[in-house]
Amino acid sequence: MLNWYSCRFFGHYMKQIACPKCKSESLIKSGIVKGRQRFRCKECQYFFTVLKDGKNIDPYYVIKALQLYIEGVTYREIERILGISHVSVMNWVKKYNIKAPENYEYRPTYKVLNHTELIEYFREKDSLKSSGCMITELGDKFMVIKWERFRKNGV
Repeated sequence: MLNWYSCRFFGHYMKQIACPKCKSESLIKSGIVKGRQRFRCKECQYFFTVLKDGKNIDPYYVIKALQLYIEGVTYREIERILGISHVSVMNWVKKYNIKAPENYEYRPTYKVLNHTELIEYFREKDSLKSSGCMITELGDKFMVIKWERFRKNGV
């Protein structure tokens, strides 16, 4: 049940606050600690602050961003492809300790295609010659990441 106080406190989020200890919704404000509202439960007298929810990004996009990073796509390119901040991608790379393979002999290229375009792309024989490629799903589209195979002395 939402009351006037919780609706006013959380604005458009409309979340009900409950004591983390006894789950009671009978609370009073009790100051501010480190910029966050502090509450006291009327039932068990427990003091607590409400944690900031933050911006949650679907794990699907975190995994896709890390896959693209491992394939050699730059942070800014990942930002343009997925619409996720390059800073978020850098933070995930640090958080999960991801190391991209160091290979300066090639640079992957990518194309975002719908299903029909993907079929047409692979009908062309030149799309498959002298390259490696990976296809990954991006929502209702597909991304083709392509890179040239290593060649030594023109072989």
